[in-house]
Amino acid sequence: MNATQTKSDVREAESTDRQPLQPWNVVLLDDQDHTYDYVIGMLGSIFGYPSERGFKLARTVDTEGRAIVATVHRELGELRVAQVRGFGADPMLASSRGPMRALLEPAETDGEE
Repeated sequence: MNATQTKSDVREAESTDRQPLQPWNVVLLDDQDHTYDYVIGMLGSIFGYPSERGFKLARTVDTEGRAIVATVHRELGELRVAQVRGFGADPMLASSRGPMRALLEPAETDGEE
């Protein structure tokens, strides 16, 4: 600690460094432009999900229009959204115009701040 810092300054800096990161949801949106096989493969490739989990998430997207596919810190969420958007069109559908749509949204916390 240098001469211009006080113990309270150091404690405040330490407490700021240790605050938990706000969780963010990576949300996959339905677009009727991709097959289940594409979605399952994309989720496996990007998120490392086994086929069974990929199928469940693909079904949720299909039936509910969206699915939270991961809850992570913001920087990783931004990377995952970019990876989904960069995955490309579904080669099994001639009508596929591009990648799946995905977005990042704050995860709900139980009122804890």
